[in-house]
Amino acid sequence: MEWFISLSPVLQGLTATIFTWSVTALGAALVFFFKNVDRKILNSMLGFGAGVMTAASFWSLLNPAIELCGELGYSQFLLPAIGFFAGGVFIIFADMLMDKYSYGIIPVNNKSLEKNKSYKKSILLVLAVTLHNIPEGLAVGVAFGGVAVGIPSASVAAAMTLALGIGLQNFPEGAAVSLPLRREGLSRAKSFFYGQASGIVEPIAGVVGVIAAITIRSMLPFFLAFSAGAMIAVVGAELLPEASIENKKLTTFGLILGFILMMVLDVALG
Repeated sequence: MEWFISLSPVLQGLTATIFTWSVTALGAALVFFFKNVDRKILNSMLGFGAGVMTAASFWSLLNPAIELCGELGYSQFLLPAIGFFAGGVFIIFADMLMDKYSYGIIPVNNKSLEKNKSYKKSILLVLAVTLHNIPEGLAVGVAFGGVAVGIPSASVAAAMTLALGIGLQNFPEGAAVSLPLRREGLSRAKSFFYGQASGIVEPIAGVVGVIAAITIRSMLPFFLAFSAGAMIAVVGAELLPEASIENKKLTTFGLILGFILMMVLDVALG
């Protein structure tokens, strides 16, 4: 723990997001051992990660944004509200654009119409997971940047817990990419490659988030709130609907536990 605290904020953000990416790769590596994984386990992890991300969106991102607005002399509700709304709208419009322009990505032929549809669905899955990992990496980076600029409610422990929660929900995401690709006929190696590649954007976004938080302090409340809004949109639009299809009770239980864990760690260690 001490060695991590001694690192520069940029290295802290990079290390934390490399961890979240590695968990994605770990989930994708299931393709080497299984064709399918028990959905109850994956859905529980998705629910738990959603709970952590929901709690973190307030304690690690939105609340620090409100406090910093007070320090900078801004309205304590206007900029956080705008940032939160912008983050949520970003995810919503990104999903809409993907749905609109996804048709025709895979050429359809008379031989294997169903196979082409499956390939298209798999490619869209890779793109969707990759897209949603960008604000997650950004959120971790901004959280560490908030610590660096001295926001009272921000802490290294809270930022690390946020990275842990994102990492936990990345595990089933990695598996959700690699396993379908394997079922579509790709080799295990290629399926793993595409699965882990969906998370490689997180370290990049994490470093960008830290640098932006440190160098543009006046806009940090917006970045914090934007990350919070994007995470809530990902939870509401992707994680919970996907996890609740078959195991609603397990998902809800995981959501509650994840929220409680993040709340306790943030308050106790923050």
